[in-house]
Amino acid sequence: MSGLVEATAPVTRRVRAYFAPVNRTAGVPAVFDAAQLGGFALDAPPAPWIDLGWCSGFARKCATKVAALRTGAPAVAETQVRTEVEATVALEFESWGKLQMALAAGSQQMNLLVPTAGAAANGSGGVATAAVPLAAGSTAASLNVGAAASFNIGDLVAVDVDYTGQLGFVGSGVSGAYVASSAAVNGDINYVRRISLNVARVIAIANGALQLGGPLLAGAPSPGMQVSRLLGFVDREGGSWFQEWSALFVMEGEQSDRVIFHYPRLQAMQGAAESATTLAAPLERLRLTGAFRALPVKDANDGETVVCFRSYLPGAMRAV
Repeated sequence: MSGLVEATAPVTRRVRAYFAPVNRTAGVPAVFDAAQLGGFALDAPPAPWIDLGWCSGFARKCATKVAALRTGAPAVAETQVRTEVEATVALEFESWGKLQMALAAGSQQMNLLVPTAGAAANGSGGVATAAVPLAAGSTAASLNVGAAASFNIGDLVAVDVDYTGQLGFVGSGVSGAYVASSAAVNGDINYVRRISLNVARVIAIANGALQLGGPLLAGAPSPGMQVSRLLGFVDREGGSWFQEWSALFVMEGEQSDRVIFHYPRLQAMQGAAESATTLAAPLERLRLTGAFRALPVKDANDGETVVCFRSYLPGAMRAV
């Protein structure tokens, strides 16, 4: 007896989603090597991957077109060629949060910064109150703002640099916007914090330090970063901005096997959308619905252009 168990089709319950930022300035996506990291604990993904929780309605579609290359008379199919490469992914996020909203928005996702008294009303938020500078000793999970700063437990905060005329991609940790000219953003000193994904919830305050519910996406604050309070998030239908992320979708098998879909580059291919599920009338649950198009990368092993890597890690002692 070999001791091998017959291989069966994977049996899974749900799909877990993980995303990582793409370096838009350098055009470099996050790399996932299933040979090294494929067995990671679902609740503790390796850096730089961010756990966005369970998703439902996961559907991936290959729209790659294959055509016959014909020669002779009469024409005979001698071989086949790919004439078009296309792959899409659709899903529903089980939870709402800053990153889930940014991914599913289909356009720019912004922070509703606390406005100044008497600020003119504006759809994505009016002129914001002055930001609070950070003191030395701040970390990714603790912000030293001093005892005089006015923050409360439960506040949402955005941590990023002032806008001082920067052009191109802006936003720490993740590019949240592309600025073509300072005039386009009215020279708003808070603009980078307005579009930043470097946000967190204050869960405790001690000795002038804000303790955060999770580490900032961009890590420890860099010199010049300041803190703005925000009330929530807003995205806008339309606009020219496309979020771009690297993605992992993991299907954990009930027989210790695992299927992993790695999309190095995904961009939203639809506007913001929600789906509603009736719980008990009149209550409905709203899920964020996202649809994404996969963009190409080069595989370092042989230079092939690919849009997705599908990995299968068999369970122990399963026949292969």
